[in-house]
Amino acid sequence: MGTRLGELVERFGGQLAGSPDVEVTAIASLERAGASEISFLSNSRLRTLALQSRAAALILSPQDDDAVAAGYAGARIVTANPHAYFAQAAQYLVRASEEPAAGGIHPTAVVHGTASVDPTACIGPHVTVEAGATIGAHAVIDAGCYIGRDAVIGDHTHLFANVSFHARCVIGARGIIHAGAVIGGDGFGFAVDDGVYIKIPQVGRVLIGDDVDIGASTTVDRGALDDTVIEDGVKLDNQIQIGHNCRIGAHTAMAGCVGVAGSAVIGRYCTFGGAAMVNGHIDICDHVDITAGTLVAHSIREPGRYTGYYPITRNAEWERNAALLRNLPALRDKIRALERALKALGGSED
Repeated sequence: MGTRLGELVERFGGQLAGSPDVEVTAIASLERAGASEISFLSNSRLRTLALQSRAAALILSPQDDDAVAAGYAGARIVTANPHAYFAQAAQYLVRASEEPAAGGIHPTAVVHGTASVDPTACIGPHVTVEAGATIGAHAVIDAGCYIGRDAVIGDHTHLFANVSFHARCVIGARGIIHAGAVIGGDGFGFAVDDGVYIKIPQVGRVLIGDDVDIGASTTVDRGALDDTVIEDGVKLDNQIQIGHNCRIGAHTAMAGCVGVAGSAVIGRYCTFGGAAMVNGHIDICDHVDITAGTLVAHSIREPGRYTGYYPITRNAEWERNAALLRNLPALRDKIRALERALKALGGSED
């Protein structure tokens, strides 16, 4: 079944140039789109590809529309943010083409008698739902998931296969947790007595807001005493570690392999490139962008883009630079001694 362009414009806005009755079934790239598909142009350098595209329609900006309108035969949806419009349209087309999951509990699932499972929720094979847990309307819990005691899964939230969602943790509506993620495992908390580590019970929860995406094999530790909090709209990529008692502000996004140590507080609308590392017990304000591979060792109080790594170079050059860096303290001491000597002679430090 197709979706009319007029229906997309009614739902998501934009200005349509062409027939509203043109039907599209999917979104595809400019190169591969066919006569029943819609594509998008968000990079002006790809205008040539847009002109050559066989797509039934294009999503593009007013500036790009001025450049390609005369040479492109298909319909066009003109919008200020083609990339965002593409994402919304893609979601809609995917939902339209999918069969909705039928509500019900698979015969192999184990659901405690005191758990509350909405009749429209789908509980897959070999799922375990512990006592007192709540599964909301139209939630989908795929095969092999574990839902702990008194945990709460919000409406329309989807847990992919083998997710572990531990006791008393909460996720809001429309969340997505990908396969193998662990929510609410113990935080890394120990006291030391004469060289021996003594485990500190982790009795807090993980509280996750609405519209949060969590990638495959990502781990979010429960709080030691207070809760670990992931606010609305946060997007976490694969293989990310969020330590206990952290707070991640709304609409912050982290790329793969980011590590956040315990009790870090991160503001809203921040971004973290892949493999960035954040020390524990520090604060990062709203609207901070951390580039890939950066170690954030101290609190950040002002919005902006921050980088903290040495650029890659040939190994021999890196070794020379490392030797220079090791000798910098001695060189600093020599310069200070020379400055003092000059001052004693009546000279100028300049």
